[in-house]
Amino acid sequence: MKRIFCTLCAMTLLLYGVMTTAFATAVPSETPQGAEGDSTASPATEGVAEAPIPTPDPVPLYPAEVKQSEENGVTRIEKIYYLSAQDDPSNIPTEDFEREGKVYTLLDVLKQAQIESDTQDYVEVLTLDSDTQDMEKILAMLEPELEVQTEDGYQGVLSLDHTTITVEAAGYKSSSRTVSATRTYPNLSGADVSLIPKSITDSGRTLTLADVQWQEAATTQTDGYDMALRYTATATYTGTATSKYATGYVVTANYVGEVTRVSTDVITYTAVFSSGDSASAGKDTDAAIDTTQSAPFSFDWKWLLIPLGLGALGCAGYFGQKGYKHYINKKRGYE
Repeated sequence: MKRIFCTLCAMTLLLYGVMTTAFATAVPSETPQGAEGDSTASPATEGVAEAPIPTPDPVPLYPAEVKQSEENGVTRIEKIYYLSAQDDPSNIPTEDFEREGKVYTLLDVLKQAQIESDTQDYVEVLTLDSDTQDMEKILAMLEPELEVQTEDGYQGVLSLDHTTITVEAAGYKSSSRTVSATRTYPNLSGADVSLIPKSITDSGRTLTLADVQWQEAATTQTDGYDMALRYTATATYTGTATSKYATGYVVTANYVGEVTRVSTDVITYTAVFSSGDSASAGKDTDAAIDTTQSAPFSFDWKWLLIPLGLGALGCAGYFGQKGYKHYINKKRGYE
């Protein structure tokens, strides 16, 4: 009897140990999030919470045009966006969408720059220095055409307008020189300077007497000598003449024509979507994808130890009871 009882106890303990091991292996251990955070926390930053940096929401973009076409049972939708250089093309919606019972999926995003040109009349004033005012020499200095590019991006080739050429003195200087004039005074009664004018006006300038030359004009005999009766005076007058002259010349000319600016301020993006399936088929496909992407089912065979252990424990109890009754009956002499 004692042997049977010990056997039952040993089987019970063995079954308990196996079941405990099975449960411990089946349930994964988890590390508390708080404990993990405490082990990695830095004492210097303890108690200091960093404020999250808010992320601005992307600016929604809406298509300017939507085109739909169908070929060989495949429907395509093109959504056209006109963006500037400052717009972010990554904000263009590319997610799948449903329309009229069909699910559309992105195929391509096409990019094309829109080239625009603007033409306007333009006048370029050219100024240059010259040491002469001779028009032939000035024309040789000026190019018949002039290539220009403005600050705001316009460019072109202009032609010289000859009617606008002007020449002006850049500055003046003055110079002085000595001028002289001669005057003759005949039939004077005597060689007396007082008979000669002290100054004269010549070409608008005032000249003063500088020298007088005398010459006898008529004589008479007196005591055998020739005596002068009349005199001719040749007077020289001098003065200073001042003149002004140009130090240089400034030539101004206009070049006229048209200039053009080419810009690519607008960029066209075309999002191409395609679909040949119905919405329900798309949902079934999504469900199938979700099923295949989920974790595969696995059965832990340790759980079979529970019913096996219970069965073994039941059998041990049943046969133990039968053996115990047999032992008692035999001891009492019933068998």
